[in-house]
Amino acid sequence: MNYRRAFIPGGSFFFTLVTEQRRPLLASAEAVDILRMAFRVVRSAHPFALDAMVVLPDHLHCIWSLSPGDADFATRWRLIKTWFTKHCDPALRAVPNRARVTKRQQAIWQHRYWEHALRDETDFARHADYIHFNPVKHGYASSAMEWPYSSFRRYVKDGAYPADWGQGSMDFKGVGHE
Repeated sequence: MNYRRAFIPGGSFFFTLVTEQRRPLLASAEAVDILRMAFRVVRSAHPFALDAMVVLPDHLHCIWSLSPGDADFATRWRLIKTWFTKHCDPALRAVPNRARVTKRQQAIWQHRYWEHALRDETDFARHADYIHFNPVKHGYASSAMEWPYSSFRRYVKDGAYPADWGQGSMDFKGVGHE
């Protein structure tokens, strides 16, 4: 199957990255800290703006903006996934899939990820809302402010959201991919 990626130099992109077989590998504070370090390490060598993010037990969503002339998010994702895999608790690397054992592959991440090139400020804002509401959508928190693994608090501090935003239900038709 051929996958077409939207390589737009200097673009902003929404991503969804899922753990293999949706295992809750990102459920602990330690795993999230290792993921944060993976982002820091990769961003130090391959800069990009991490505009919004949420980490849930079995997936994450984020928005990145690349520098003008730069469209290479694929290398960054490969490096982040690899760094996390090498530094996480070895128990997380247990392979429940026989085909992966045969190929000597680790079983942390699904092979692919979803990306969407953000078209304009409205598209960016809708996806940021989707990211920040995701813990409520999945029942992990009753409000966006309750979830600790999100950029929501930074957005509140910057005045983009009131602290009580993201309670109840919201409609995000056409946004996100899970």
